[in-house]
Amino acid sequence: MDEQSLQQLAAQLRQPTGEAGIQIGEWMNRGNVQINLDTIATLNAVADDNILEIGMGNGFFVKNILQEDESIQYTGADFSAVMVAEATRINAAWIAKKQAKFILSNVDALPFANNSFNKIFTINTIYFWEDVAKVLSEIKRMLQPNGKFIVTLRPKRQMKNYPFIQYGFNLFSKEEAVQLLTQNGFTVLHASEMQEPDFEVNGEMVKMESLIIESTKE
Repeated sequence: MDEQSLQQLAAQLRQPTGEAGIQIGEWMNRGNVQINLDTIATLNAVADDNILEIGMGNGFFVKNILQEDESIQYTGADFSAVMVAEATRINAAWIAKKQAKFILSNVDALPFANNSFNKIFTINTIYFWEDVAKVLSEIKRMLQPNGKFIVTLRPKRQMKNYPFIQYGFNLFSKEEAVQLLTQNGFTVLHASEMQEPDFEVNGEMVKMESLIIESTKE
């Protein structure tokens, strides 16, 4: 891919827009099956949970959370208007049941009261947070005492092999991500690195890894 194409891909991964954004959302679903399922397993949604996902994309995996119990409440927040629209369309039945809702919002200024959620999670968004301390402060504010916060990402050793990461991506190793959470008022409970099935990117099969960090606020 030439430089312009790489820049466009990086921009779409950060904030999908237009028809290309819809396609990126579908592509991310295919490439992120295992990372989503592993994170949802760690989330362990149970009856009466009130869950916030930051950056849910097109919301394809929301069903895997809500099918666990009809009392689970889920909110998805994203700053991509096209992803909010797609998630609303895909999850129309869950919205009708009043179990799900989706909002358009920036991650550093989410419109929720203090202690609103007992579980908050995010997958593959931390790379794009411009003020990480501010975002983590917002998450801590919204999380109930003893609530669970899960941040999931591709570790630095994998991401550094992608040429598009030079355009607006911040990368983290396991140690760096754990330190970041600890320095911003979270107690890390578990940090697990996992191998995933290989995935085709631009005609080449690449090895996929994930890092899932489970924490609670101090």
